[in-house]
Amino acid sequence: MAGAGRYRDRMLTYAEVGATRDGSLPPGYAHLRVPTRLPEGSFAAAAEAVLTWRMHRAAGVAIRASADRAAPGVTLHCGLGVGPAKLWAPCEVVWAVSEADRAGFAYGTLPGHPECGEEAFLVTREPDGTVRLTVTAFSRPASWLTRIPGPLIPPLQRLYARNCGWALRRVCRR
Repeated sequence: MAGAGRYRDRMLTYAEVGATRDGSLPPGYAHLRVPTRLPEGSFAAAAEAVLTWRMHRAAGVAIRASADRAAPGVTLHCGLGVGPAKLWAPCEVVWAVSEADRAGFAYGTLPGHPECGEEAFLVTREPDGTVRLTVTAFSRPASWLTRIPGPLIPPLQRLYARNCGWALRRVCRR
């Protein structure tokens, strides 16, 4: 596929692999950055929930992953919808981090995903103790099917990112 990035043995559907890691998002895509403040003292629980897909599942996303924990090279299918109307989107983790004050990962789109790009889920703990989830993404339609609703896609992606934040907040309060 022309313009795609090669990562390990799979072909990602975009060239700018890892761009969400430093936050400098590439031109030619819709950009998304949605921060959500989490409960005080919740960094460890939030980090674990993000890295083990618990946040996604709490947000109503079905996850089929090749490993229980996010790590570079792990493949997953994210399912949105209900029953036979569920849309499965193939992805691969392109980076992951688990540090004292930063934890999370990003996945990139594989062939068959309705979008083309990368999405990161990063939990941070600031020096003042503030804990935050930031969802960062760049994407564009991968097929005519996702080009049709065009302008509706970015607001839906923003809603999805907010839903992840709300779900993680609930997980951390348990």
